[in-house]
Amino acid sequence: MKLLKDILYKVNLVSSVGDMNLEVKDICFDSRKVTEGSLFVAVKGTQVDGHKFIAQTIAQGAAAVICEDLPENLAESVSYIQTNNSAEALGVIASNFYGNPSSKLRLVGVTGTNGKTTVVTLLHRLFSAMGYQVGMLSTVENKIGDAVIPSTHTTPDQVSLNALIADMVEGQCQFAFMEVSSHSIDQHRIAGLEFAGAVFMNITHDHLDYHGTFENYINTKKKLFDGLPKSAFALTNADDKRGQIMLQNTKASKNAFGLKYMADYKAKIVTNSYQGLELDINGKNVWFRLVGAFNAYNLLAVYAVAELLGEDSEEVLMALSGLQAAAGRFEVVDPASDIIALVDYAHTPDALENVLQTIEGLRTGNEQVITIVGCGGDRDKDKRPLMASIAVKHSDKVIFADDNPRSEDPKQIINEMMEGVGRSYMRKALVIQDRAEAIKTACSMAQAGDVILVAGKGHETYQEIKGERFDFDDRKVLKEMLALFKN
Repeated sequence: MKLLKDILYKVNLVSSVGDMNLEVKDICFDSRKVTEGSLFVAVKGTQVDGHKFIAQTIAQGAAAVICEDLPENLAESVSYIQTNNSAEALGVIASNFYGNPSSKLRLVGVTGTNGKTTVVTLLHRLFSAMGYQVGMLSTVENKIGDAVIPSTHTTPDQVSLNALIADMVEGQCQFAFMEVSSHSIDQHRIAGLEFAGAVFMNITHDHLDYHGTFENYINTKKKLFDGLPKSAFALTNADDKRGQIMLQNTKASKNAFGLKYMADYKAKIVTNSYQGLELDINGKNVWFRLVGAFNAYNLLAVYAVAELLGEDSEEVLMALSGLQAAAGRFEVVDPASDIIALVDYAHTPDALENVLQTIEGLRTGNEQVITIVGCGGDRDKDKRPLMASIAVKHSDKVIFADDNPRSEDPKQIINEMMEGVGRSYMRKALVIQDRAEAIKTACSMAQAGDVILVAGKGHETYQEIKGERFDFDDRKVLKEMLALFKN
C-alpha cells in the first residue's frame, strides 16, 4: 500500500479533488481489474477511452481516479486527480509505486527499426558471461538472470514494465537491457524510467500505419534521447543519416559507432562467411559467430555499450566472440544439411534487403537462392510491394506466402505484394498461400548447396489468422521438410 500523494511525485497535475493521503492498493488502467482500494488511471488509448469507465470503476471500489477530463458528477468518497496526459502520468505513477526501480540498476534502451532484439539479447548474454546478474526486456522474451518471463509486447505497459524492473532489482540485477519500440515511446510506456544509456541502431520504412509519416516516426524515436539525463550516454549509428538527429537535443554524452564514417567505435569486416565474421574493431581483430554486415553493426553497438558502461575492452571482446545470435535471426536451422536453410525475422524492406545482400556476399555463384516471404496484416501496407521487389531482385526464386494475415484477407495482402514484382521478374515468382506448403515446395526444389531463406516471422511460434493464434514455427517446419526430402 502506498499513499496517493507519494505516488503523484513528479506528475504534471492540473487539479485535484479529495483526500491525497489515502492509501492505494494497486494501479489499474484496465477497468475490469479494478477492485476495492485501486487507483484507476483513465487513459485515452488508440482503441478505447478509459474515461468511459470511470463510473464503473468507482462502483467496483476505486479509491482514486486519474483522468484528463473530470466527470461532471464527483463521488464524495473518491479522490480525483486531473492531468494533461494520463498515459504519461501512468508511467510516472507506476515508477513511484514500485519505488523507482529503474534508478536502482543501470537500464539501457535500444531503439531502431532493425537490430533491437539481437543487440539486447547479446548484451544480456555478454554481461551474464562476465559474471553479472542481468535483466532483459525483448520481443522474444523477458529475463531476470536465467529465468524466462514470456513476452507479449516489444515494450510492456507502464505498470507491468515497472513491476518487472522491480523484480529485477529484487533479483539483484545490476544491469537491464530493453528494446524500446516507437509505439511504446509514443504511448508513454517508458515515462518515469531512468535510463543509464540509449542506443539508436537505424531507421527505415516501417510502422507508417501507426505514425502516419516518416517524419513522425523519426521524431518519436528521438524522444527517447531527448529525455536522457546528463549522467547517461547516447550512442548512435554514424552510418545512418538520421543518426545525428537523435543526438541534437540530448543532455547525455554523445557517442557514435559505424563501419563507414568517422566514429568513436569503428569496425571493418575482414572475413564474412556462413561460419561467422572476422572484424577489426578499433584496431583489434576478433572472430565472431554471427554472420553478415548487419550483424557487424549489432556487434559493434554491443561492444560500444559495454565500454560506455565501464567494462574492459579486452574482456568484452573475448566474451562477445563466443556468443550466438538471437533466435530466428539469420538462424541456420540444420547445420548438418547440405542445403543452407535460414530463418530470419526480416519483416521490413531494409531488413530483408540486408539479409539477402548478406547471402549474395556469401554466394559462390553456382547455388540458387529460394526465398519465402509474406507480409503481416493490419500493418503498414506501403511496404508490401517494396518487400516483394527486393525479394525477386535478390533471389533466384521467390514463393509468396501468408505471414500473419491477422484480420485481413491473405489473398489481398499477396496481391498487394505482387504489385512490386516487375514484369521481367515474374518468372521468378510463385504464389503458395499456405506457409507450410510454401516451405515444403522450397525444400523439394532445393539441391545441395542451395540457400533457402524463410523470412518475416523468425522466432515466432504462431500464425495469427482472423483473431486466432495457431501453432506455427518456421524453424520447426523447415527442419521437418528438409528431413522429408533428404530421405
